[in-house]
Amino acid sequence: MGTSVTIGGADGPTSILISEKLGGSWFNTFGIVIMILLMIPNIIFAIKFRGQENKCTNKAMNIIEQIGRYGSMLLMIFNIGILDCGCASVTGYMIYLIGSVILIVAYWIAWILYFIKPRVVVSMALAIIPAILFLLSGFMLCQYLLVITAVIFGIGHIYVTYQNAKDL
Repeated sequence: MGTSVTIGGADGPTSILISEKLGGSWFNTFGIVIMILLMIPNIIFAIKFRGQENKCTNKAMNIIEQIGRYGSMLLMIFNIGILDCGCASVTGYMIYLIGSVILIVAYWIAWILYFIKPRVVVSMALAIIPAILFLLSGFMLCQYLLVITAVIFGIGHIYVTYQNAKDL
């Protein structure tokens, strides 16, 4: 009878595959896939509703939103090693993968609902889901600069989105 080796709750080959993903790489392949999947419905929105103005007049919140947005997007793709403890486990990585898939599916469903009929509750879901996705990624991959930018993004994006959606 053969014995099976488990590392962090995963069998040997799975652990080796995942540990390679958890290693010191500066580029997160799954992170860029997530960003592409987040951006597709946003690009469709930008084309469909070309020229729609931002109703949020609070310049500080608009700036906070953009700093958080671009910081989170950058850190989802590139591991720059700042505030990164490098301690993600196999379990944490699996939570990151599965949680990200669930949140992307929820995000796309919310976009479909928004395209059918724009409503405040759906707009707020579209603001909250990416912030949660960035937070999940930051915590599960132990990238605390990503957590910080995700919080900044969440605060700004939820505020700006509400200002733009409250009249729907």
